[in-house]
Amino acid sequence: MGDQLNWAGNYRYSSMELLEPANLEEVKDLVVSRPSIRVLGSRHSFNGIADTGGSQLSLRKMNQVIELDQAQRTVTVEGGIRYGDLCSYLNDHGFALHNLASLPHISVAGAVATATHGSGDLNASLASSVRAIELVKSDGEVTVLARGVDSEFEGAVVGLGGLGVVTKLTLDLVPSFQVSQTVYERLPFSALDSEGLDGIFSAAYSVSLFTDWAEPVFNQVWVKRKVEIDGEDEGSADFFGALPASEKRHMVVGQPVVNCSEQLGIPGPWYERLPHFRMEFTPSAGNELQSEYFVPRQYAAQALRALGKLSDQIAPLLFISEIRTIAAEPLWMSPCYRQDSVALHFTWKPDWERVRQLLPLMERELEPFGARPHWAKLFTMEPERIQAQYERLTDFRELLLRYDPIGKFRNAFLDKYIMK
Repeated sequence: MGDQLNWAGNYRYSSMELLEPANLEEVKDLVVSRPSIRVLGSRHSFNGIADTGGSQLSLRKMNQVIELDQAQRTVTVEGGIRYGDLCSYLNDHGFALHNLASLPHISVAGAVATATHGSGDLNASLASSVRAIELVKSDGEVTVLARGVDSEFEGAVVGLGGLGVVTKLTLDLVPSFQVSQTVYERLPFSALDSEGLDGIFSAAYSVSLFTDWAEPVFNQVWVKRKVEIDGEDEGSADFFGALPASEKRHMVVGQPVVNCSEQLGIPGPWYERLPHFRMEFTPSAGNELQSEYFVPRQYAAQALRALGKLSDQIAPLLFISEIRTIAAEPLWMSPCYRQDSVALHFTWKPDWERVRQLLPLMERELEPFGARPHWAKLFTMEPERIQAQYERLTDFRELLLRYDPIGKFRNAFLDKYIMK
């Protein structure tokens, strides 16, 4: 097959074929019969984490809800289901997930494997909802790992695609809830000092700060409130000095606002407000590059000030930058492993050569704060520096070798950043 591009068009996969099994037995047969294989999710990775010189396997056809356990508040799904499709089903049955990423278009298994996240002081990554996973190992054996039962569970959930094919996941649920979203404009950077980062990010269920780094101001603040908890604050005239937008906004100037989730304080179902983008439209800017770095929450203001030294170099290459909070979790290879974190996200214009030259300068500024890059986005940090940030790396490496001793699921990305 070869020559297939990722979602953004910046990465061309080198795999020889794309396989699309329809059930577990077909997955087992394909895994056993191929010497090298990687699972390809919704193609939203920006680097080679899903690539291979062998075969790629897509779970696109394995996208069903297997079981909704209302008593246990769990749902079991096939790995290829997308969040947008799953969430409407859950809401129809009175349930919800605790949080969602910016895009509802991504697959559950792919998002979990890379610790993809949403926003909110009390909200850990999407992987934190996983109660159990079913995976097919390199010899075709099917293994199920469950939270609180298997000691390897917390190492396997954010598995970076290296342990096997995750064919099913069981996810924790919460009762369905309503969310309102208001966009506020022009929050000064200085508000992080005068009001405190904690005050700003704890003001709602989810808060996202957007800046283009052209001046020391957050161009927009997207505030998502659970209506039954703090809806009475919806009519506030400002947000720490930022004023509510008079009409619906896209965080990237010039992009169509119809792509974005509902705003203007209009309440709606959780799954239609927590993502920034609507399922039925092309997400974000499309032809773009993305980088993201996680820093411990206590260093967030310092990290932003450090990056501010490079604002004149960042701004010309940038569509938009987003700052979000994520709660700590016990998953070994999550960038938020045992630390409340702030994520500094950059959506770049499609000029990789200039971005590639800028990233090392940004990473040098972030180094004192123990920054960890998002596994599926663009970075230039040396493997040794990344590995030093993960205290369970040796355990994870041993887990990979135990589950896949012949390296069938490994690739150049894992060899570089995990195995060496």
